[in-house]
Amino acid sequence: MNKIILIFLSLTTLWGLEFHSYDEALKLQRSNGKIIMFDIVRTGCHYCEKMNKNVLQEKEMSTYLEKKFIAVRLNLDTDKLLPGMHIDFTPTFYFLDKDQKIIKRVPGSWNTEDFKWILERIK
Repeated sequence: MNKIILIFLSLTTLWGLEFHSYDEALKLQRSNGKIIMFDIVRTGCHYCEKMNKNVLQEKEMSTYLEKKFIAVRLNLDTDKLLPGMHIDFTPTFYFLDKDQKIIKRVPGSWNTEDFKWILERIK
């Protein structure tokens, strides 16, 4: 059984970034101390889809993101924002520390190099 779980986890890593629910992210954060990264999107948003496909799901970037952050995706059409979050357009990224305080807001769609440069400065 453990081998099946390990194979499944390995395959999900090959498929790109895994998004969690906020509740799952809080549990993971308590155990690993990583920053929670919210990817806030809207259904049919061309820039959201482009950012997801060309940046977030790119193998090297998704590996980097999973090492440093816990990813949560919220869809403005179906999910509620957390207090303190304000969205002018999508996609917008928010980063929360272990105390659930917003430490960074990054609006917009980026290329891989620029987005990684931004992410490297989030502590």
